[in-house]
Amino acid sequence: MTSILTPRADAADAGEPLHHFWSVCAGAGRAAEGLRASWQEQLHQVAEGCGFRYVRFHGLFHDDMFVYRQGEDGQAVLNFQYVDDLFDRLLDAGVRPFVELGFSPGDLAREKGTIFWWGAHGSPPTDLVAWASLVSATVRHWVARYGIDEVRHWYFEVWNEPNLDPFFRGTRAEYYDLYAATAHALKAIDPALRVGGPATSNFVPDARFDGDTEDKSGHVTVTADNLDALEWRPVWLEHFLDHCARERLPVDFVSCHPYPTDWALDHHGQGAHYTRGADATRQDLATVRDIVGKSPFPDAEIHLTEWSSTPSSRDHTHDHPQAATFVVRANLESIGLVDSLAYWTFTDVFEEMGAGDTAFHGGFGLVNQQGIPKPTYHAYRFLHALGDELLVRVPGAIVTREAATGRITTLAYHYPPEMPLAVPLSTPDRTVAEQTLALGAPVPYTLSLTGLPARAAFTVEILEPGSAAGGDTLAAWRERGAPEPLSREDISALRRTAPRTETVRADAAGELTYERQLAPWSVVLVRQDDGGLDQHVGVPGHPIG
Repeated sequence: MTSILTPRADAADAGEPLHHFWSVCAGAGRAAEGLRASWQEQLHQVAEGCGFRYVRFHGLFHDDMFVYRQGEDGQAVLNFQYVDDLFDRLLDAGVRPFVELGFSPGDLAREKGTIFWWGAHGSPPTDLVAWASLVSATVRHWVARYGIDEVRHWYFEVWNEPNLDPFFRGTRAEYYDLYAATAHALKAIDPALRVGGPATSNFVPDARFDGDTEDKSGHVTVTADNLDALEWRPVWLEHFLDHCARERLPVDFVSCHPYPTDWALDHHGQGAHYTRGADATRQDLATVRDIVGKSPFPDAEIHLTEWSSTPSSRDHTHDHPQAATFVVRANLESIGLVDSLAYWTFTDVFEEMGAGDTAFHGGFGLVNQQGIPKPTYHAYRFLHALGDELLVRVPGAIVTREAATGRITTLAYHYPPEMPLAVPLSTPDRTVAEQTLALGAPVPYTLSLTGLPARAAFTVEILEPGSAAGGDTLAAWRERGAPEPLSREDISALRRTAPRTETVRADAAGELTYERQLAPWSVVLVRQDDGGLDQHVGVPGHPIG
């Protein structure tokens, strides 16, 4: 990006629609975690603060939800009480389910306990007729409980990452059979129900997933000098769309997981973690858009149902400010490409690897297990605050307008060029994260707005590394002596960690010039206030004291 940020806009400029694809969906670990009070409280927190309208999670049919078992006579016994409790609470929070149909219930699983601490049964069901009956009965139950008009708003995604062995101990052909059985079951209930897939992970630059099973000897990234010179493609997507067209299977949306990384294997089976360039997300989303547009399903929606800087729930970078800057940069650069990009995950109430050992252990969450907001929470809150009309977009900044009120909101960030990659993995400790955070130098930022009401007031929020006053949660924790475990007083204080705020005002001619130095990894939101004029008129473009 440019070393000087100078976005300029007139409040009366013609705008274009701005779809908040970043606020559509957020991820969570598994269904049973959603029965906990802390999970539910934090869902309300992120729905209100960040605007998420859907939530997606694994394990809907896992044994701890008690949906399906076989009686002594071999007949299915269904129990929807836990699912009802969870889905009622989602809808009460104003959030709809983005339904992931998986994994297998134990009594239908070909293999058990293939993945995660909680032992997800990541294998094809042994009986597709029984699976289709389970899907049909579950969805019919939802229709009876919530009404068909409500359920038509939901999305039904078939499985999770079936290209990866622990998640699906089967072949691509078996996944296609599973998809067909599921899609037919849904459409038999109502043709308007939305089904999609293949929910694959990740993007790869080689032929490792071209066959019916993964060829683990085909990882070219372990020998590549420049990862970004390779052609990265979504796994199975083109093949899946062609297959569905041939078999006349419905595809209402496509899904995959564009983490900007590759956990690759060398010829000896040793793993290595590779981070791609900072532009990887935008490039991947553009690739998916191009593939879908040229496919037999050009009107299919595009929902990327998992995404973060890395796919590790022990990546300490997730707790640092640079993760927030990466989120803002990747989303603003990807405007107009997809229908949703779901951050994985909204909470650290998340147990794929078991419970986190410490309050800040590098979990995916926008908030930690105690509900303390991380910088990434504020990144999504800032994105949600943007208007629904785009006025100006330049490298590093955006100016928007709210159509209903005319209110102007701008967002700027400083992702230092000294970090040409997506923010890299930091495990098993914070060493790499701290080295990344130390990169870069401040850059000048000048925001120029015209056509405003005279003396229009704006609230500025500054997310900046290094102190609690800048919304850096780890810094706030350290200022309290890095306590572990957190006391109730610690939790209460750290929950109040937030970006620094100030107020600026346009002049009598309706012009605002706001200038500051942007520290590396900082993010700045400038938002026109709702209310009337404050009687205390400050110097235009400078804080009111």
